[in-house]
Amino acid sequence: MLDTTFDPKSAEPRIYALWEKSGAFAPSKAADAEPYCIVIPPPNVTGTLHIGHALNHTLQDILIRFERMRGKAVLWQPGLDHAGIATQMVVERELAAQGNADRRSLGREEFLSRVWAWKDKSGGAIFQQDRRLGVSADWSRERFTMDEGLSGAVRKVFVQLHKEGLIYRDKRLVNWDPHFETAISDLEVENRDVNGTMWKLAYPLEDGSGEIVVATTRPETMLGDTAVAVNPKDERYTAWIGKNVKLPLTGRLIPIIADDYADPEAGTGAVKITPAHDFNDFKVGKRHDLEQINIFDSRARTNENVPEAYRGLDRFKAREKVLADLEEQGFRRGEDAIKHTQPHGDRSGVVIEPWLTDQWYVDAPTLAIPAIKAVEDGQTVFTPKSWDKTYYEWMRNIEPWCVSRQLWWGHRIPAWYAPDGTIFVEETEAAAQKAADAHFGKPTKLEQDEDVLDTWFSSALWPFSTLGWPENTAELKKFYPTTTLVTAFDIIFFWVARMMMMGMHFMKEVPFKDVYIHALVRDASGAKMSKSKGNVLDPLTLVDKYGADALRFTLAAMAAQGRDIKLAEPRIEGYRNFGTKLWNAARFCQMNECAWWEPFEPAEAQQTVNRWIIGETARTAAIVTKELEAFRFNEAANALYRFIWNVYCDWYLELVKPLLNGDDETAKVETRRTAAWAFDRMLMLLHPFMPFMTEELWTRLSESGPKRDNMLLVQQWPALPETLIDATADAEIDWIIRLVSETRALRAEMNVPPAARVPLLLVGATPESAARLERYQDLIDRLARLEYSTSAEAPPTGSVTFILDEATVALPLEGIVDFAAEVVRLGKEIARLDGEAGKIRGKLGNAQFVERAPEEVVEEQRERLAEYEASKVKLAAALERLKAAT
Repeated sequence: MLDTTFDPKSAEPRIYALWEKSGAFAPSKAADAEPYCIVIPPPNVTGTLHIGHALNHTLQDILIRFERMRGKAVLWQPGLDHAGIATQMVVERELAAQGNADRRSLGREEFLSRVWAWKDKSGGAIFQQDRRLGVSADWSRERFTMDEGLSGAVRKVFVQLHKEGLIYRDKRLVNWDPHFETAISDLEVENRDVNGTMWKLAYPLEDGSGEIVVATTRPETMLGDTAVAVNPKDERYTAWIGKNVKLPLTGRLIPIIADDYADPEAGTGAVKITPAHDFNDFKVGKRHDLEQINIFDSRARTNENVPEAYRGLDRFKAREKVLADLEEQGFRRGEDAIKHTQPHGDRSGVVIEPWLTDQWYVDAPTLAIPAIKAVEDGQTVFTPKSWDKTYYEWMRNIEPWCVSRQLWWGHRIPAWYAPDGTIFVEETEAAAQKAADAHFGKPTKLEQDEDVLDTWFSSALWPFSTLGWPENTAELKKFYPTTTLVTAFDIIFFWVARMMMMGMHFMKEVPFKDVYIHALVRDASGAKMSKSKGNVLDPLTLVDKYGADALRFTLAAMAAQGRDIKLAEPRIEGYRNFGTKLWNAARFCQMNECAWWEPFEPAEAQQTVNRWIIGETARTAAIVTKELEAFRFNEAANALYRFIWNVYCDWYLELVKPLLNGDDETAKVETRRTAAWAFDRMLMLLHPFMPFMTEELWTRLSESGPKRDNMLLVQQWPALPETLIDATADAEIDWIIRLVSETRALRAEMNVPPAARVPLLLVGATPESAARLERYQDLIDRLARLEYSTSAEAPPTGSVTFILDEATVALPLEGIVDFAAEVVRLGKEIARLDGEAGKIRGKLGNAQFVERAPEEVVEEQRERLAEYEASKVKLAAALERLKAAT
């Protein structure tokens, strides 16, 4: 016999070891198997499993297990990202904690050997954690963005793009992290709302005829100003356009220019332009050919381009001195306290500086053209569809992509410099040396570029580099383009768009046919999870507490397209109870000898209730298949929940008890085999969602009978013909279920004591309905806790009623229920609900509350109001029934 409960702590590692040992995670070698491939979004090598990963990897695993069972050659390609800045930071901190020198003291070669040692010892913990979640990736093919093959692909791509003029060096503004002294991507910038100050500064006109006032939150940057911009339609300044102002503290003359960037409605309408330290100003400077004066060094200290009195100061110390000197010289015109957004490095925590520097750039606007067209033509489809608008918005306004980083850990840029600055870009040092010697006609000493490539550069090649490109491998031929990408919305631009660009350019095909964008996992109230709020749910803690199956099913059941998940532990506990329901049903089947048996022909079933459950099984299999194909994970999960809990456990197992306990041996055998057949299909359909418990039951339920050949992991997905759905059986069993359900609900509404057995009268029924009542009378009386049930001409006085098709169902409750007391009770409860609903309506009708309260609080109030309204409708109907009975 099965144990009374499933123990995930002991079962999950045992089952996973069997899966992994079996080799079933690798693609099927069947010649006719259709390829299906997902590449896992490579987690950082420093990463550990968080709840977002748990959602992402669960949804991918559901698709992978589903398609594997459908007989496809399934490849789920795993791998890790080297995570340049994150990994370098971890190792530098470790060195500091050990009292060792920093990376510069160690030197590049020694530091990198320390990073590789850390990676080999501690990196990749997330994939061990993924195994606890049940992830069935092909671990034998695990890749790393800096392994030999992928590094070769990165070099080849860089060199080819450079030779095609699509990679070049340029001096542009970048997000500069002064702590790490490197450019960082927009994704590594954390925009924080901070309290700040808007200072107003006066710039006198060159001819002394007046002054123009500008406003800034960064007064130190005025030392690099090269213009003041006003809107050409702003009549206040029309006469001043073309004149010069004298820049305070420097004495430099800078022009007043006309540009639409200046907003006449904002501040004074005049804007100081610092092309080297503001992204918008940089664009204005390009339009007007303004000088770009960089006033900071790599650590955000003022450099030689500012007056001597301000050199060598930290930017915030420079701010203090600039403000003091402007005050002393009479150029301050007031200040306002403001709240504004300030960019910070997500890892360093320091304020990011827009900084003008020489970097390597990819011509993203050119590469974006075929990538945009591929989505327009439907070669790649986004789900939900609304995300293609986001993709277009980003791609049609894309800027050149800065791909160089001032780090040591990463793919070193394959560019070498001659003493005169000539650059040689080749895949190897030997090739660069050969090119240089040929160029100069003699042996020439070269120095390789110190910088490394942006982590996203290697990630952009992931769908084809992991399959062996640039070699034309069998895997590349079979699995590219990949089938589906499952990812979060926040990296559509940083990763998805760049994979599209690189895939189209190098493979001439899209990298994936479908992109499923899932939402965020938030806390129970809808707030974003963060360590500072203390509302983070650790998936491994949840797995320890509830089991992997419960967490997986919860995430899938709540993964509605386009809607964030509000995750609360009671939900996970509820779905653990769902697993317990399934386990108990298995024990019932085992105790009643409902064992797996082959051959069994469901179409030959004779008993109405068995024909009904066979049809329900076929119907559910079709629904789950359809919903998974459309990435509606929540709909598939909820269809399974309804079928298993409500249809099979609550109704079928109750309805067949008389057959299992009866004397008709033929009916008994059929029912046992039908119950086992339906339960097996249930396990197959549920397996992608709850793999551990279903695998355990699949094996254990065959122990008492014929042994199964294979694990559930590799069973064939149930594709059941519609002919198994029997309309007559459906109508018969549906009538019983509705009669019993409505009777139970009415008893509860009327406050009928649970132990009380009451009569049920069927009034005005057709001969068919009357015959059904007579045929299933014993069953209906037991399930609805009735004294008896029968047909009647009219309902007696003191009856409460409901309509069932053409008939009226009456429950005579006089003497069982105190009608007068119930009328009072229901009236009070309706009044209470009215009061609670009124309070919430008052809040929601208050514009200030709706505007100022957190979004999740407002949503919670709306949900509570809906609950109160629904309860009130039910109670009002019950009250009307009581009044009618009296």
